Amino acid sequence: MSWRGDAIHYKSELLRVLRLFSPIRLGYTPAFVFSGISACGCRPVIGIKRQFIRGLRNLRSEHKGCVATIGSFDGVHLGHRAILQQLRDKADEYQLPSVAIIFEPQPQEYFSGEQAPARLMRLREKVEALLDEGVDRVLCLQFNRVLRSLSARQFIDQVLLDGLGVRCLVVGDDFRFGHDRSGNYQLLQQVGDAKGFEVIDTHTLEHAGERISSTRIRLALESGDFALVESLLGRPYQITGRVIYGQRLGRQLGIPTANVQLNRYRAPLSGVYVVEVLIDHKRLPGVANVGVRPTVGDLVKPVLEVHLLDYDEQLYGLRIHVEFKQKVREERKFASLDQMVKQIHNDIAVARQYFAGRQFDAGTR
Repeated sequence: MSWRGDAIHYKSELLRVLRLFSPIRLGYTPAFVFSGISACGCRPVIGIKRQFIRGLRNLRSEHKGCVATIGSFDGVHLGHRAILQQLRDKADEYQLPSVAIIFEPQPQEYFSGEQAPARLMRLREKVEALLDEGVDRVLCLQFNRVLRSLSARQFIDQVLLDGLGVRCLVVGDDFRFGHDRSGNYQLLQQVGDAKGFEVIDTHTLEHAGERISSTRIRLALESGDFALVESLLGRPYQITGRVIYGQRLGRQLGIPTANVQLNRYRAPLSGVYVVEVLIDHKRLPGVANVGVRPTVGDLVKPVLEVHLLDYDEQLYGLRIHVEFKQKVREERKFASLDQMVKQIHNDIAVARQYFAGRQFDAGTR
């Protein structure tokens, strides 16, 4: 199956995130502020506004003194959420803001390029999820030649001590950092004892006797086991993005689609799926394709294309959340557009059968 999307070139995901998060100037700390109760029901430390901070250069004196954790946090799954609970508990104990330190690109992406594992979520989704989990501040460090060349002790001094004034660090005992991964948990404890900050080990969370991890979730997505994915994430898997203009081939064929550019060479899933789409607090049934549209053959990077059942309103420019419910089939190349259209109608029939008897309340999320 191949659904036509958009050939318009968009800026990188990171630049788009910075533009959306930065009403004052790119990267400055008030870029994204949340001062209410988070989705997990947590209130920020009194006087602390939740912030997204890009780079060490944007740290200010008021950011010194915190409880921090470090990681990729791809997916912000239940294992990550257990770590974030530890982080919040320690922050409450110290009466200091909590900070999650992440990297962009992720280290594996820097070293492996297109061969790196597919991301479970975009940077913006990750930052929002971390803030929703009650983290007070998210510090995003650009993973580049300069950062990777820092020795373990330089990382501790420049990032944890001089930059953040860390009072407590929550990391796993297998955590490695610094040039050539020379730093470890024992070094952190040694420096912490000398410099006056605590280092505590993270809790490991298991499901069905196996550790919850982003790798395990990717494997479950590849196999189409969405029940397991939801058990590991603690929520249905979804992709979020803004609907872009395309060449409207789907509309010409009588099957209009909402297209979302993924801006990456690999997606964590590929094929045709039954989906639910969340738009402005409404849930709508649909069928989606994630892939490179081999019948048309004009893509290198995958795109998400969604056809909403019995819905024909304009969605361009809206941010939508696409929840994946069931895999229908793999993406395939067709000999003609007529064959492709026939198969799309078969896919729509599968989706209708899945949703048969379900009521969708336009005002319910």
